Formats: sequence, structure tokens, C-alpha cells
Amino acid sequence: MQLTKSTYDKMLFGVCGGIAEYFGWDATLIRAAFILFTVFTIGAPLLLYILLALVMPTE
Repeated sequence: MQLTKSTYDKMLFGVCGGIAEYFGWDATLIRAAFILFTVFTIGAPLLLYILLALVMPTE
């Protein structure tokens, strides 16, 4: 199984949905963790999200 952006479980670009599918987790938990990390680390995960949106292939 390859890490790809989700085409059906996406809110913006499908990055969190793709990560959730890869690990077999709920996409809502990934999104909530992403939001918490973004708020508490002054936006660093936001840059990671943008990078992943550009680099990850679509399924």
C-alpha cells in the first residue's frame, strides 16, 4: 500500500484522509491532531501540509 492523497475522504486536498487510510485510522482524528499541532506550534504543520499536498500522489 502506498501513501496517496484520498480522492473520496478529503476536505481540502485529501492529505489527512490519505494519511488516515494508510495507517487505518479515522480521518477525523488525523484532522483534529493536525489542527491542534498547528495551533500550538505556531503554524509549522501548515507548511508540512502544503508540502505534502504538492508532493503526495493522488490515488
